[in-house]
Amino acid sequence: MKAMILAAGLGSRMQPITNKIPKPLIDVGGISLIERSINQLLAFGVNEFVINVSYFGDQIKEALQSMDRISKIIFIDEPFPYGTGGALVNARDFLGSDPFILSTADIIFDLSFRQLPPNVETVHLVAVKNPEHNQGGDFSIKENFVLIKDEMNDFTYSGVSVINPNILDAHLSREYPFDLWNTVLKPLIAKSMITAHFDDSLWIDVGTVDRLKLARRVLKDEN
Repeated sequence: MKAMILAAGLGSRMQPITNKIPKPLIDVGGISLIERSINQLLAFGVNEFVINVSYFGDQIKEALQSMDRISKIIFIDEPFPYGTGGALVNARDFLGSDPFILSTADIIFDLSFRQLPPNVETVHLVAVKNPEHNQGGDFSIKENFVLIKDEMNDFTYSGVSVINPNILDAHLSREYPFDLWNTVLKPLIAKSMITAHFDDSLWIDVGTVDRLKLARRVLKDEN
């Protein structure tokens, strides 16, 4: 199976750490964020990776080329961050025709990939409980389908999903940058075309310095 990892962000909220290294290479528990994600996916059986890079992209390439467990890795350079939606459209030719796993390079997780459906017509999201920084949630689930309530929602999007690449074809001419959630996913959610399941495993969005400290504390306690 194939996976794409989003790794082209500027990491502005992680400054000053990201003044010299890209966020995916930040060390948590003795291993970089992106290597941790790759190891999780390798354990599930993913053997091909597509990774978009931009900010300090050469550092990411150099760090990952030494991972001999990866059978195939394709780096896609972006002259500027294309956004989460733009990144997928830009990578469309490398994603093939079968559903692939999408993940971000700035999360700590022990999600069970075995709960992911093997065949997805559009998109299947992995939901997690709402963290302190997103108490209103992103969406709710009714009979396996995703819906967005006007006020409080039950779950947060983990950043992990299974995507049928065919959904990207409607956006091939769209100008970069654009994001995945608002531009690609929300219109499909409005048509009840996206499914999801809830996973209560460890999940931390390492998007700020404070959350990085939390992740390091949690992993230290677990070890």
